[in-house]
Amino acid sequence: MSSLLRVQGRIGQRTLLLTTAAVPLTGWAVHAVTLHRQLAATRRDPLTGLLRRDAYTARARRILARHGDSTTVVMVDADHFKQVNDTAGHPGGDAVLAAFGARLTAWAGPRAAAGRLGGDEFAVVLELAADRREQRLAQLVRMLHTPVTLDDGRTIDVAASVGAATPDILGTRDLTVLQRAADTALYDGKHSGRAVLATPAHTTVPSINGRRAGRPGTAAWGRAA
Repeated sequence: MSSLLRVQGRIGQRTLLLTTAAVPLTGWAVHAVTLHRQLAATRRDPLTGLLRRDAYTARARRILARHGDSTTVVMVDADHFKQVNDTAGHPGGDAVLAAFGARLTAWAGPRAAAGRLGGDEFAVVLELAADRREQRLAQLVRMLHTPVTLDDGRTIDVAASVGAATPDILGTRDLTVLQRAADTALYDGKHSGRAVLATPAHTTVPSINGRRAGRPGTAAWGRAA
């Protein structure tokens, strides 16, 4: 056999070995991508794109641990959502929820924990310095009061109630305590068109039907209803 043929043979064998070895690697890569997509699907709500409760909770606790007093916990409840479903049907209601999800994502940014806790209830945990809270919460209220345009061209007037709680005011980084206080503050300002910031008094308000009862005397930001 000539030297040229021997070289060609060695090159051919090497190419075959590399090609054969690449096949299972490519298969595993595709499998890994598929698993990643499946995992992402289980972590996120398919309608709004927001994190599901468990994924949101885990991320929110990491943010609280990392940023401490510079963290703000925000609770959001859609106002008059049953009326939206009654007048625009469930597709219209889904469009409103999807719009809220997109707006919360845009407002919070990629480093925040933004989740759909169930139905028309949402939560966001993000790094937000004290000197920016008023401006940013008022901005969120305006975003959530912007009408939603459906695919058929109809426009739906929407609104949401917003409550917030912070570790520096409440003296705790416990996510559960902060969410309950923010939820209580939310109900203080229900249908008012203003974001309400919780005070220490909100941590002592008893629960009514699984939700916290409101209490007056809190700071409120946003536009009048």
